[in-house]
Amino acid sequence: MREIVTALADHAKTMPEALAVVDVSVAGSVNGLGGSVNGLGRLSFKELAGRVAYLAKSLQKSPETIAIFAPNCALWVIADLALAVAGKTMVPLPTFFSPEQLSHILQDSKVDLILTVASLEDQAKALGRPCRVLSETDDTRLPLPDDLSAADKSGRIIYTSGTTGTPKGVRIGSRQISASAQGLVAASGATKEDRYLSVLPFSLLLEQIAAICVPLIAGAPLYIEASAAAAATQGDIKPLVQAYQTHQPTASVLVPSLLSAWVQGLLAMRLEAPESLRFVAVGGAPVSPALADTAWALGIPVHEGYGLSECCSVVSVNRPGARKPGTVGLPLDGTHISIVDGEIVIKGPTVMDGYLGRENLDGQVWHTGDLGEITEHGEVRIFGRKDKLIVTQNGRNINPEWIETLAQDAPGVVMAKLTLTPEQDLVLNVTHVPGIEIEDLPNTVRAALSGAPDYAQPTQITLTNMTSLRTAP
Repeated sequence: MREIVTALADHAKTMPEALAVVDVSVAGSVNGLGGSVNGLGRLSFKELAGRVAYLAKSLQKSPETIAIFAPNCALWVIADLALAVAGKTMVPLPTFFSPEQLSHILQDSKVDLILTVASLEDQAKALGRPCRVLSETDDTRLPLPDDLSAADKSGRIIYTSGTTGTPKGVRIGSRQISASAQGLVAASGATKEDRYLSVLPFSLLLEQIAAICVPLIAGAPLYIEASAAAAATQGDIKPLVQAYQTHQPTASVLVPSLLSAWVQGLLAMRLEAPESLRFVAVGGAPVSPALADTAWALGIPVHEGYGLSECCSVVSVNRPGARKPGTVGLPLDGTHISIVDGEIVIKGPTVMDGYLGRENLDGQVWHTGDLGEITEHGEVRIFGRKDKLIVTQNGRNINPEWIETLAQDAPGVVMAKLTLTPEQDLVLNVTHVPGIEIEDLPNTVRAALSGAPDYAQPTQITLTNMTSLRTAP
């Protein structure tokens, strides 16, 4: 992390008044430049550095392992960077986790202090750890230390499972963060001319790197618009569309479901994406070819990528001007990918130190559990998880992601989930946007699945409707 906080210190000296962060979620206006609920709607590099320095200094005598429990906001960014400057280990607490999951994380990682915001103070205190409410009135005049070497010992513990099972803590150090961020800067072509729009939760390691570290290295402003993604998951697509239309970003990172929602919203509103966009990375799950093609036709420059928390989130990505459809691009600089018995194996500086409570990895090598291949030109193709194969009573192996991705090619489909019932019936649940005729959609999905063999065809297709597409008052 020293490279990241050093970049912040340099920007604070060489371009102190340049815009670093715009916290749209608290700014109170569509321009993101009006009043701010927290007083932090807009921060220059000098102001950001001052707040980071003040918080870092105040945390020097605090416990070594500290959690952040907050929604996406400027205070989150300040806390993340301050913990790095202070050489602490940061544990992000997703606000969408259950109290039971959060309690497990706190106990497992031995967190002794929670940094939170006023709106979540009661929830944070209920977790049974000492809490500190982050302040929007901290002094901004304190300079960052000349010696930022403490950041070399900083780290973070990322919990990989938020839905089922016991979450495992992935130990990521300063070395991995710096290598991943610098690799992504090079791969994406990030410069200070960029405007990064963040819609994914900062509790995701991917967004910590893509939204905080990469813009800081490049000297580009970060726009925080977290509420738009939350609205989209509830069926209200318009705020997501408006966020991109309003802020005219050049770069952003999405998961496929949000890309699908954005595409459906543009189609419903008869709009095209902003011409300012040059790089939209999409990862976390397969992107269907039809969705990517439609996105490009609407002006969304989709670049598929691949990664996992155990390898600091980004392993490979398609480059601007060199996208190869159907692949997740070339590995980041310094990362080596091989295929062993069909499984993707990664070696390089971004591989985690190991899981919390377990021994360190030897040799920076990680067997991912993902199936794939490498093209003759070095791009990576992903075929799905080894452990998620559906095996029918006839001994047929079906990769559910294959069928789900095909289903998402059907117009109006946002998500799809294939399961095998105890009765050996393949059931495909399809989530669609409003305005789709129910009697037509199953046949439309069947048509999208026509390329799959008979044994992989779902016995039943069930439909889930998103909330009605809302319009602005």
